[in-house]
Amino acid sequence: MQRPSSKFDIEVLGIAGWSAQRRVFIGFAPAELLHRLSFADVLDEDTGRGYQRRFNAQHSLDFRRYIREPNSSTIPLTFNLRPSADQSWQVEERGDSAAVLRIRSTVRKVLAQVDCQHRLGHLNDVSVVLPFMSFLGLSEREEMEVFNVINGKAKGLSTSLLDFHDASLALDLAAERPELFIALHLNHNSDSPWYRQLDLGGNSTSGMMRRASLRTMQKAIKRFLRDTNIRSKHSPDIAARVVLDFWIAVSILSREAWDYPRRHLINKGVGVYALMGVASDLYKESEYAGVVCDKRFFLGRLSEFINEIDWSSTGDLAGLGGDAGVKSALKLIRNVRTKSNLKVVPIA
Repeated sequence: MQRPSSKFDIEVLGIAGWSAQRRVFIGFAPAELLHRLSFADVLDEDTGRGYQRRFNAQHSLDFRRYIREPNSSTIPLTFNLRPSADQSWQVEERGDSAAVLRIRSTVRKVLAQVDCQHRLGHLNDVSVVLPFMSFLGLSEREEMEVFNVINGKAKGLSTSLLDFHDASLALDLAAERPELFIALHLNHNSDSPWYRQLDLGGNSTSGMMRRASLRTMQKAIKRFLRDTNIRSKHSPDIAARVVLDFWIAVSILSREAWDYPRRHLINKGVGVYALMGVASDLYKESEYAGVVCDKRFFLGRLSEFINEIDWSSTGDLAGLGGDAGVKSALKLIRNVRTKSNLKVVPIA
């Protein structure tokens, strides 16, 4: 640390250099200062802003206990100093790679936490000195790309959050990841029974109403796209409409199971996968019959058997999981449907 200039109230001595193709500043500072100057840009599912995972207090408290122990250490915390229109920070480079990071802490928090959210989360009153590296001037999109590279394989990181990142970074999501495009359509369309109810891995005011994860839904839709080959004839938008109409029909016909997700499996993993298998069956039947596959069609076909299925958490689907469980659940539903279509012929 060094005495600040009149314009900036905080100065940190360090070095400037390169991390592969990106310019960075490396320095050392007390944890409490880094905590005060930084922020985690957690994904706000309601607005779509941000990209970080939800804060895990236990994870952070575990690190707090560890870092205060004798002989503790950590790899450098990773930040980004986003482009500053208000001149809230600057880096003065000197000879021999020496540099000074100057910050106007009275303007705003300037260090975006790229890879240190849980390490810093509960260090607001800890004075231990920590090493850190900050990228210089990455945009929010570039910052997200770096986060994905660092954390793409991280244990415990929500796969749904990574899927959301892919969606944010894709140039043409419908073409690149149609299953993800359709899953997000279900989550973002106000006509959808899944509206704002897929867990994206961030924070949401509707968190208590979440039913399934984005990853579960997009994987189930991927199977639907593969089994029906609908993309060979129709655009992603039409495929999304078919999937939306199917789930609208399911929610209408199975209202009790849908409205009480904690006691039923209809919109949990095994239910989602199995029902998208049913959607594949029905779509292929509509093609064979030459009829429009829309909400009216799904309502008519599903009404013949869907209420014969016990969707409760103690019913026939209870305990089923994994690929084998999904196959068993789909087989069970198909058997129920077959029985419902059998006509009993009276003996004369």
